[in-house]
Amino acid sequence: MLQSLYQNLQKESPAAIVIISIAIMLFSGFLMTRLTKKLRLPNVTAYITAGILIGPFCLNLIPQQIITGSEFLSDIALAFIAFSTGEYFKFSKLKHSAGKVVVITLLESLTASVVVFVLTYGILHLQLAFSIILAALASATAPASTMMTIRQTGAKGDFVDTLLQVVAYDDIVALLAYSSAISIAVSSATGAAFRMMDVIIPITQNIGVLILGGIFGLIMRLLIQKKRSTDNRLIIAIALLFTFCGVCAAMKISPLLGCMSMGTVYINITDDDALFKQLNYFSPPILLLFFVRSGLSFDLNALIKPSGAIGGVPLLLVGILYFLVRIVGKYIGAFIGCLIVKKPKETRNYLGLALIPQAGVAIGLAALGARTLGGEAGNALQTVILASSVLYELVGPALAKLSLYLSKSYSTKIEDLVSVEEQTEEGTPKSSVELLIERIQKIQEELARETVNEEERAFTEAAEEHLHAISAKRINFFTGGKRK
Repeated sequence: MLQSLYQNLQKESPAAIVIISIAIMLFSGFLMTRLTKKLRLPNVTAYITAGILIGPFCLNLIPQQIITGSEFLSDIALAFIAFSTGEYFKFSKLKHSAGKVVVITLLESLTASVVVFVLTYGILHLQLAFSIILAALASATAPASTMMTIRQTGAKGDFVDTLLQVVAYDDIVALLAYSSAISIAVSSATGAAFRMMDVIIPITQNIGVLILGGIFGLIMRLLIQKKRSTDNRLIIAIALLFTFCGVCAAMKISPLLGCMSMGTVYINITDDDALFKQLNYFSPPILLLFFVRSGLSFDLNALIKPSGAIGGVPLLLVGILYFLVRIVGKYIGAFIGCLIVKKPKETRNYLGLALIPQAGVAIGLAALGARTLGGEAGNALQTVILASSVLYELVGPALAKLSLYLSKSYSTKIEDLVSVEEQTEEGTPKSSVELLIERIQKIQEELARETVNEEERAFTEAAEEHLHAISAKRINFFTGGKRK
């Protein structure tokens, strides 16, 4: 029925097909979160699952031309993600925490990449282009699930501090690894003999993109002045991100490192984290559409059918082995990294368990990689990453919570959640009932403070400022610019 409607609309109003499709994608993603919320799963899992259900292999609610024509969503979504990553590159903070955290991050991320590359290229003998990109994607971690678990448990301590710093830098390593891997993969796919220039050219391109992104960061600083209203600040930031993506697309270069450089330059010369919060609150619909579209592109037949294979190896086997081997690589790398920098035993033994989730950046990079490789290899790359990401998001939060518990980073005892004075101002000991009531009140106060997150607060402030500006204009219009 819906397909016949689409066919009629194609003749009468093609724009209606686009609008209806976007509406279906938004609603399906939202409705699926109602289910995953009860299961305590992250929204990314809901969006991907929704895309699979409404896609060509299930309900087939979205026309193929919409799926094909919305490839640009991966560039835009990753531009937001990469720009936000630049916020973590404050030089004032890096000089205090860079040393030990960088060692741990490099070891856990690169170890995962190495073991995946050995599996795919050395053992399964898959083509180099596919193997090197999949290995680069293995380094990425999705911080959302881990941070959600930390917030739910109220965990604190060295383990939590180390974990938060590592996941902040993890995706940066993935961006750098992917940018180099994709260039080498493209060169190898042509069948030409390896040359030193195959390594030098990608490095030069990455340096050029970093410099160009830094220039855009300076332009953003010049355009976004303090006198700008918050809605105009948001408009300028999005316009510059879109412009940079367009320039990189025209040059056939990935915009990821440049967007990260743009965010890094801007935050260091302005210290304006409010803009990042505004963008983070603005981006959810875009990210929803991107992840739902990723589910739409998921080739279920290639994964489950015996004929689905790459290089003669069943794709289902590749996906399962990738899922398991990456976990092993993450754990071993984190363990060795913590051992080298002499982290406590609790942090060393369990940090790797909290680095399992993989979504956002990995899925976006897989979409770009699939578009670049094309054909069987590109389709297989995106299928493996999407399937494993859903599994990682299912088991990731549970493993993260287990690691927090085993590392003794949180307690289920109410007296450990908040601290209260055990004596009154007069020095009289408080009763157990009084202490319990006071602890409950403190917990309620903390929950009330966390109800509105920083992104929402920044967006609300921008909306209020915009409303005040409109009200002022109306008053000036009706009073002729004179106020009593």
